[in-house]
Amino acid sequence: MGSYVQSNLNTGEEVVYKTNLHWFFVVSYLFSFRVLWTCGLLAIPKLVEVFTNEFAITNQRIIMKVGFISRKTFEMNLRKIETINVDQDFFGRILGYGTIVVIGTGGTKERFVNISNPLEFRNQYHNQLT
Repeated sequence: MGSYVQSNLNTGEEVVYKTNLHWFFVVSYLFSFRVLWTCGLLAIPKLVEVFTNEFAITNQRIIMKVGFISRKTFEMNLRKIETINVDQDFFGRILGYGTIVVIGTGGTKERFVNISNPLEFRNQYHNQLT
């Protein structure tokens, strides 16, 4: 099974930054539902989610894919993005995860939660504009 991002690149398009869900997402799930003590099999869907969700910036656009069996994709040309906001709580700042909110020029607003290194994602977006 190949990467969604790699298989959907346009001619001349290159990935400049790629991230995924943060490992804390799985750990917090395990502890909140006491899966560690009951059945480790319940953690498998969350692990699949961590390894199959993709968040990438290319030299032309942002590509985000969430889900494995049912899939949600979001793609937007870099020039059509008005801003990328990053929301992090206390633990998110310490551990390096947060929520990315992409706001497009037409008012489109998409939220992606529990992203690894959200500030670096935003910085890489800004680097592509210069």
